[in-house]
Amino acid sequence: MRVTLFDYGAGNIHSLAKALATAEGVDVRVEVDPARAVDTEVLVLPGVGAFGSASARLAPGREVMRAALERGLPCLGICLGMQLLFDSSDEGEGQGLGYFAGRVTRLTARRVPQIGWNQVDDDRTLSSAKVDTVYYAHSFVCRAEDASVVTGWTTHEEDRFPAVVRRGRVVGVQFHPEKSSSSGVAFVRAFLREVAS
Repeated sequence: MRVTLFDYGAGNIHSLAKALATAEGVDVRVEVDPARAVDTEVLVLPGVGAFGSASARLAPGREVMRAALERGLPCLGICLGMQLLFDSSDEGEGQGLGYFAGRVTRLTARRVPQIGWNQVDDDRTLSSAKVDTVYYAHSFVCRAEDASVVTGWTTHEEDRFPAVVRRGRVVGVQFHPEKSSSSGVAFVRAFLREVAS
């Protein structure tokens, strides 16, 4: 299975590539051209960087990528990658993919960013791998217009927000599965197994 990481040019995506490569039969490649990134069996939007600059890198291939997702291309969006699946963000200028309706806003909390372990209330994203306690590193969260796409929730201080969203074969997670120990890696492998079948 060919898995492509779309690289928006921010941060180290090595740990994510390594986690993906541990799944059996997976060939991971990194692509900086958004239009070429969809020439794959699974697209992964990694979770490092800022919305504005990532949106600018996405812009030349936004419509191609959105169309590929609508046609059924499996996609896993992680942290910033999840946020790019939404319409727009208070963090920066530019547009997301608009695959999920809603806007990204700053966490409503005293301690921002949220960095560290927190729980997820998720019992329906992937039947073969449930996550419970996972690692977060973020200041912004997705506010979905349609709550039915939210398959997992979490709370930081008093702010309850989507930890996981899903529509079809597209899943977004606010946490970092590649940094969430064995359960996070198991979640990634389960996603790849499901979309391969």
